[in-house]
Amino acid sequence: MNFTRTEIPEVIICEPEIHGDHRGYFMESFRKDRLEAFTGLPLHFCQDNESRSARGVLRGLHYQLPPYAQTKLVRVVEGCVWDVSLDIRIGSPTFGQWVGIKLSAENKKQLFIPRGFAHGFVVLSETAVFSYKTDAYYHPENERGIRFDDPELQINWKLPETALTLSAKDRKQPLFREAEYFEPKTALYE
Repeated sequence: MNFTRTEIPEVIICEPEIHGDHRGYFMESFRKDRLEAFTGLPLHFCQDNESRSARGVLRGLHYQLPPYAQTKLVRVVEGCVWDVSLDIRIGSPTFGQWVGIKLSAENKKQLFIPRGFAHGFVVLSETAVFSYKTDAYYHPENERGIRFDDPELQINWKLPETALTLSAKDRKQPLFREAEYFEPKTALYE
């Protein structure tokens, strides 16, 4: 597994080593020891989630507040998405900045998104199966979101807005300046 820091250093691209031959391929999709060594954070993933979506479906931007804040390790097992992480950590030098990366079944890249980031993705292929690990269980009372189209953030979703399909909930999320931010000291890693 190879790791590369993005423009926001805490968000990390994870690229597995692919061993392929005439039969197909083999890869390690997760190695706790190597990811912990690279991030310097203890990892305790406890829940795996998966969604299937059609082209243009945008899910996000989502996060959970402490004490149920989540670290995520996300990947695409079928199709292609544009994946976005938005820094909502109060006091961070990259507060309010976002990073995007194309994740696909073909490139097999994954994204490590620590606590303190809002996350979302849009499907670029005909369909996509999106899979991710979290280190805290889903807790609806602590779930929050930020508007995908906030003009202050200027997130490039790679598709025109007329091609996007969102849930009613995601269309009504607050703007970034109205959202509840993440206080890092309240959600230390244990």
